[in-house]
Amino acid sequence: MSLLTNAAVFLATVAGMEVFAWWAHKYVMHGWGWGWHKSHHEPRTGLFEKNDLYAVVFAGVAIILIALGTAGWHPLEWVGAGMTAYGMLYFLAHDGLVHRRWPLRYVPRQGYLKRLYQAHLMHHAVHGREGCVSFGFLYAPSVATLRRQLRELHDGRLARSDELSTDAGKGPGAA
Repeated sequence: MSLLTNAAVFLATVAGMEVFAWWAHKYVMHGWGWGWHKSHHEPRTGLFEKNDLYAVVFAGVAIILIALGTAGWHPLEWVGAGMTAYGMLYFLAHDGLVHRRWPLRYVPRQGYLKRLYQAHLMHHAVHGREGCVSFGFLYAPSVATLRRQLRELHDGRLARSDELSTDAGKGPGAA
C-alpha cells in the first residue's frame, strides 16, 4: 500500500475515533457500561479507576488490528495505529490536562484547550449518568451551547451553579 493511502487511513481513523468515542461515551459508558464508567464521575481514591478498563479494552483492539495488519490484512495496522494515536491524544487532553492524572499543572487560559477543559468540566457538573452534555473527548462545543443544553435538560435550571464555573483557573473537581 502507498504511503499516502496509509496516511489517509491513519488520519481518517483518528478523526473517526472521535465520532466513535462520542457515541461510546454517551450510549455505552453512560448506558449499559455505567458500571465501569461510574468510577470516573466519583472522587478517585487511588491511581486507577474502574473506568480505566475501557482503555485496556480499546488498546487490546488496537493491538489485534496492528497484528492482523502486519500479518497481511492491510490496512488494519494503520487503523490500529490511528486508534493508538487517538488514545495518546485522549491520555494527554483528558487524563492529563482536564483530570490532572499526571504531574503537568498547565491551566489553559484561552483558545481550543480552554474550551476543551471547560466542556469537560460541564460534563462532570451533572451528578449521575443522566442529563450530561459534551460527550466528545477532543471536540468541544462552545460553552454557550453547553449551558443552553444543560438548561434544556434540567428544566431551565443548571445543575449546581458552583460546579458549572468555566473559569479555567479552577480545578477539575473530584472527577
